Amino acid sequence: MRNKGVIIALTVVVSVLCAYFLFFTYVSRGVQQKAVAFATHNGQLNEAQRQHYLDSVWRAPVFGPYTYRDVRQNELGLGLDLKGGMHVTLEVSPVEIVRAMAGNSKEPAFNKALALAQERQKTNSSTPFTTLFYQAYQEVAPGKQLAPLFANSVNKDRKIDRSSTDAKVLAAINKEEEDAIDRSFDILRKRVDKFGVNQPNIQRVKGTGRIQVELPGVDNPDRVRKLLQGQAKLEFYEVWGQQEFAPYLIQLDKLLTDKEKTVAAAPVADTVKATTATAGDSSSLAAQLAKKTPASKAKTDSTAAAQQGGALTRYFTMPGALGVNLRDTARVNRLLRSDEARATLPPNMVLLYDAKPKDLNGQSFIRLIAVKKDRTGSTAAPLTGEVVSDARMDYDQTGRPEVSMSMNPNGSKKWQRMTAANIGKQVAVVLDDVVYSDPVVQSEISGGNTQISGSFSIEEAQDLAQVLKAGKLPAPTRIVEEAVVGPSLGKEAINQGLYSSLAGLLIIMVFMTVYYGRAGLVADAALLFNMFLILGVLAQFQTALTLPGIAGLILVIASSVDANVLIFERIREELDHGHSLHDAVNAGYNRAFSAIFDSNVTTMLIAIILGFFGTGPVQSFAVTLGIGVLTSFLSAVYVSRLIIEALIKGKTTSSITFSTFLSRNLFKNVNFDIVGKRKIAYAASTVIIVVGFVLMYLQGGPNLGVDFQGGRSYVVDFNKAVVSSDIADAVRPVFQGAGLEVKQYGQPNRMRITTGYLAEDETQAADKKVVAALNQGLTKFAADAPVIKSTSKVGATIADDIKRTSVLSLGLTLLGIFVYVLFRFEKWQYSMAAVIALFHDALLVIAFYPIARAFGLNYEMDQIFVAAVLSIIGFSMNDTVVIYDRVREYLRENPKLTFAQVVNPALNSTFSRTMITFTTVFLVVVILYIFGGETLRSFSFAMIIGIIFGTYSSLFIATPIILDTYGKKEERERLAAGEDVNTLSGDAPKLRTTV
Repeated sequence: MRNKGVIIALTVVVSVLCAYFLFFTYVSRGVQQKAVAFATHNGQLNEAQRQHYLDSVWRAPVFGPYTYRDVRQNELGLGLDLKGGMHVTLEVSPVEIVRAMAGNSKEPAFNKALALAQERQKTNSSTPFTTLFYQAYQEVAPGKQLAPLFANSVNKDRKIDRSSTDAKVLAAINKEEEDAIDRSFDILRKRVDKFGVNQPNIQRVKGTGRIQVELPGVDNPDRVRKLLQGQAKLEFYEVWGQQEFAPYLIQLDKLLTDKEKTVAAAPVADTVKATTATAGDSSSLAAQLAKKTPASKAKTDSTAAAQQGGALTRYFTMPGALGVNLRDTARVNRLLRSDEARATLPPNMVLLYDAKPKDLNGQSFIRLIAVKKDRTGSTAAPLTGEVVSDARMDYDQTGRPEVSMSMNPNGSKKWQRMTAANIGKQVAVVLDDVVYSDPVVQSEISGGNTQISGSFSIEEAQDLAQVLKAGKLPAPTRIVEEAVVGPSLGKEAINQGLYSSLAGLLIIMVFMTVYYGRAGLVADAALLFNMFLILGVLAQFQTALTLPGIAGLILVIASSVDANVLIFERIREELDHGHSLHDAVNAGYNRAFSAIFDSNVTTMLIAIILGFFGTGPVQSFAVTLGIGVLTSFLSAVYVSRLIIEALIKGKTTSSITFSTFLSRNLFKNVNFDIVGKRKIAYAASTVIIVVGFVLMYLQGGPNLGVDFQGGRSYVVDFNKAVVSSDIADAVRPVFQGAGLEVKQYGQPNRMRITTGYLAEDETQAADKKVVAALNQGLTKFAADAPVIKSTSKVGATIADDIKRTSVLSLGLTLLGIFVYVLFRFEKWQYSMAAVIALFHDALLVIAFYPIARAFGLNYEMDQIFVAAVLSIIGFSMNDTVVIYDRVREYLRENPKLTFAQVVNPALNSTFSRTMITFTTVFLVVVILYIFGGETLRSFSFAMIIGIIFGTYSSLFIATPIILDTYGKKEERERLAAGEDVNTLSGDAPKLRTTV
């Protein structure tokens, strides 16, 4: 073997690195076991004590100089589907970016175009928002230029003036949008890094304005949502005194009350005449606020409140302050946005809510604070969060959590002037239009050090500090995709993945030993080394292992064995031809190399495409598959050869064997007329595909998962077995006729409930509304203690993107394979036949889903299904490449023979390898189907069907199509030229092979 020294050195270096990083995982598991032992008393685990132990060693050395924090950062982490946690896809709002660049223009055409573009983006997610906006603006205001809208002080640095072309303006908007996404990504990464999660994952989704975040192990989804979506728009304002703003509210109250009286349909009965007193009158609002209403009188409903004031003040029921009952905030907001409010209230007065409601006698109230903006009503604050240089959680004099904040020199000077001008008055610290603190200034504050207090919990103070320190998001973000996995489901997934992996590995190792004897033991050693390398590389790159990753791992195990099967079958052929052991080994590895190389390239091509276009679970599968291709090539082709050459070095005979008594004569002298049955195969495939697609039509279309159609899905556990149809009947009415599917999910007491209810609404309010509706529907089963174990949400726009990228992935894979096969085999007929066979495999897998559904096996087509289809294409292509390689070899070594003469011998000579590879991979995916859990059930079902028909298509579809398109034509041409060739129907030619 050439370059043996380089290969040995590379193997040693990679092995040492993998061992180094995997050792961190070993140390981490040891610390976690000690924490469990520390917190376990009388067989019961105290979770708080376990966490306390881990916190105590977080910065303490646990291995040499490495702290537990260092160890956790370098260990092989587990994905959220194995550990529990949260996956979120955020979309940066382009609407706010465009609006801000237009200086919040009030022009009707501009705002109408924005609204129209926003609506169209729901069904045109692949079209840039800027393009949609420009198209809408041209419709709303034909012939109008964009420059007058965007020629303002905001865009001064962008050199946009009233003469700028539309193209220049659009380019500036696109650049600002891209910069905003980049800034948002950096800010979110800082927030996530400070969240304290082991191996968080944050990345941009290529070609979109979306950002993906994975946080394994988190158990507070609401906290995560607030952290990720909070814009962190920090502002400091002066506050209106009660005596200052009361007259305006009293005047507004009178106008609104008079309006009620003049509208016949308005419920105005029993309301008391609004007061017209001045601020000094005893019945004025200011006087009411000055009275400290006893807390005992706070318990009142809105009807009683209506008897104490006018159309507005009836809601101001908070004792001792300007505040409203929490349930009345929607009504108050509507009144404060009315035309009367805009006409009455000063443009520099804005009423904002306090950050936290206050509970009084069983009811929740929230204060309203009147802040002063400048007299033009501009949204710009006198002082903003850009001046914050640092922020941290601290404690005040009473021991309550607060946020300490320091400012840069420019901010310190402005803050000093602002506090000096407001001694004895209040200033408000406002974050995202919510008042966190409005203290009275006791004295001038210099130095820029400020404390924000607001009845925080420790977590809330920590989150606020890190959000302020990370900075303000340049535009709002919204969650368009979300998945929450409970830790109990994660533990189940670990067991399922572990069992399926170990079972698949064990079966393959036993099979290789039984079939190849001691050479099989060498293949087993190479396989174990390959597993070690894959896990080590995953740890080095801090890539979390996920359930789809385990599926990729199992597939890699089976595929890596295929390389050894190919090599060993070649060695056996050479030994049968009478070659010496050394020559047979050399010839076996050399002759198998090209087929192994081609197979690995096509599989890597699929992994790259899946990694580039896939998201979440598909990407995890692709990463593991890609790493596995590289490590398998090293272990199967080079490491196994090093071991075998060491065993036979200097010996004419060796105890190593490449067969056993069970396999010695198996598949020998196979001589099937495979191509003679090709027309039967063509007809059979056509019938199955047609039947499958007709059934799909009759079933109302494909059974698409939430990934492809949008909506929300919930895994619900009950304390006893329940019937899916009963659950569906109970929850269907609350979802108001929206799409609904309820099915058993792995266990009789576990159901997966998927609904399209409010699928178009991606807001958190809609999320809560759907969960509330689900809980309402499940009240009938309250005795069965239903508990939501995991949730997932896919917005309509992202569902369209997933469908589009899935089709694109399939198309690019087939195109890439066509080009590569053309490059390697130099005839377009080979490429065409390969692509037709692979497309045939994909259609058969799709067709079997409605066929299975007709027999009661209801599997969804989702992102994992797409990964399965592309994996099947890779597996089938490996088979096809091996056969193509043998055909090419026979034609090169027997130049007088035609394609038609060598096709059957090539198929028969590779038949043993085809069947062994089929057997090993089939056994593995069956194990995955049985033990892999419900999450991978659809994937493994698709793989079972795909492996059966992928093997079938390699034999009966791919190569025979070349015969029909090229082989017969070649034979006719050579016969016409007077060459003496045997026809296909004649005896198989005697092939000459060389070593």
